[in-house]
Amino acid sequence: MSANISRRNFLRLSALGTSALILPSSMTASVAPAVNKSKKGSANDQINIGFIGLGQQAIHLMNGFITIPGVRIVAGCDVYDIKRNRFEQRVNKYYSEKKIKNKLSMYIRYEELLARPDIDAVVIATPDHQHAIMAIAACRAGKDIYLEKPVTFTVYEGQQLIKAVRENCRILQVGSMQRSMPEFIHAANVVREGRLGKISLMKAYVGDGPKPLTLPKQEVPAGLDWDLWLGPLSDKFYYNHELNPLLDENGRDECWGAWRWYQGLGGGFTTDWGAHMFDVAQWCIGKDGSGPSEVLPPSCSPYDCLTYRYDNGIEVAQMDFGHGQAVKVYGENGWIIVGRGKFLASSPEFMPTNVDEQKVYETNVPHYQSFIDSVRSRRDPSVPIEVGHSSCVMCTIGNIAYELDRPLEWNPIVQKFMNDAEANSKLHYEYRKPYTLD
Repeated sequence: MSANISRRNFLRLSALGTSALILPSSMTASVAPAVNKSKKGSANDQINIGFIGLGQQAIHLMNGFITIPGVRIVAGCDVYDIKRNRFEQRVNKYYSEKKIKNKLSMYIRYEELLARPDIDAVVIATPDHQHAIMAIAACRAGKDIYLEKPVTFTVYEGQQLIKAVRENCRILQVGSMQRSMPEFIHAANVVREGRLGKISLMKAYVGDGPKPLTLPKQEVPAGLDWDLWLGPLSDKFYYNHELNPLLDENGRDECWGAWRWYQGLGGGFTTDWGAHMFDVAQWCIGKDGSGPSEVLPPSCSPYDCLTYRYDNGIEVAQMDFGHGQAVKVYGENGWIIVGRGKFLASSPEFMPTNVDEQKVYETNVPHYQSFIDSVRSRRDPSVPIEVGHSSCVMCTIGNIAYELDRPLEWNPIVQKFMNDAEANSKLHYEYRKPYTLD
């Protein structure tokens, strides 16, 4: 059985009992609701948003957020002038066509944007290595945050970001938009309701880990502040246009920022797609806020691929099973496969109803609406920081297993490797001065 799914069926699929399964309080009972420290109380109040990081992903996010009633995009920030100019033109064009008066200000330094008292929330869509510093600063500035996945570059950064969110009573929504897509909601319900019976194995295909930086060094363009782009990273990393792409004749990034594929700059497919598909795997088996107890690199895995084992015996194998980036869940009663716009099952009883084609993924207004609703209500959104962190940790420790090429025992409660100083030394890195999380 197979089907393609439309966003129009989101509400119909939600009626299948999703609320009992996807509410943050049911997923992570230890997470307390955020305390109301916002002036927002009415659905009619305008929420002013600033964007930090204006690359290709930010354009997708902007196209969604700008359509939400009561939301106004009032600021943008990027270290590259061509990205600032594109964002400014598109936001101003939208409001002009809608005959909406709006003052948009542009910044090079995010600190200036955060200093504005009229900005209620920020969308952070920078490269991963800047996420923690910027999000923690936003918490301390009293801003709510929509943060792209993976939430942080290191495990330690994620731990510190959780503290900042809770100590400053902020709302933080992780950009794991699959949590708001009907096909993934249905998959989580099928598994969590026990309809597949006991789960033994999950295959979650994401792709390979990071590789050494081999791009040639190029001269930094005049409009890019490369030192600010590097932030806490070592200045040994040099500029190449693929790392921060130029724009094509249609104003689109010529490629996805290639920083994500290289060691020291990103986590490869392990973090890029893992933050989506590993996230769904943990969601399905009720391990949000927790994690695996063992990580096996391909050389040590019975499946010849990166493999995670949980304390309940379930294994998650990073394996290509012929459906692109997707998740396959094996239970004693059958199996399901879920991907974007795709759902297959061993039996019709596991299939969602009323399904047809869905093609829009990035401009996911329901996921952004969850954030805006939480800003108003001061309740945690659909993917709070603790959930995003646990999924990010799963990705990050997988890359550590790749690097060390040996089995690793992980304690998800204390978030450390057991009796392994070498592995634990890779849970963070030394920031370039003067950058700090303090």
